[in-house]
Amino acid sequence: MGPTFTDRELDVMAILWERGPSTVAEVRARLADDLAHNTVLTVLTVLESKGYVSHTEEGKAHRFRARVKRDAAGATATSRVVEKLFGGSTERLLTYLVTERSVTPDELRRLRALLDEKLREVDK
Repeated sequence: MGPTFTDRELDVMAILWERGPSTVAEVRARLADDLAHNTVLTVLTVLESKGYVSHTEEGKAHRFRARVKRDAAGATATSRVVEKLFGGSTERLLTYLVTERSVTPDELRRLRALLDEKLREVDK
């Protein structure tokens, strides 16, 4: 199983993925919630203990960097959503996304092309 994150951990990881290596202060400044410095440091330390981030020292500060790719986290999170919310059915997830969310015609065309490509692979 790939990496799993709490909501708060995912907030912090999103900043590291977007911004790149960051100090606690830099992460804290970009969080939507106004968290204490020590709270952000604790989240980063927990992520480091899980092997999801690492740090280097820069004077008195630590610069944290993501050790897992966003895609790996996305794959794990998507699998969990499919299992827990859609009973393991990818079809139900896709149906929900296409019917319940605003999907542009261009997005639908790209999805159709992707599905057609996947079908060609499967048919070989």
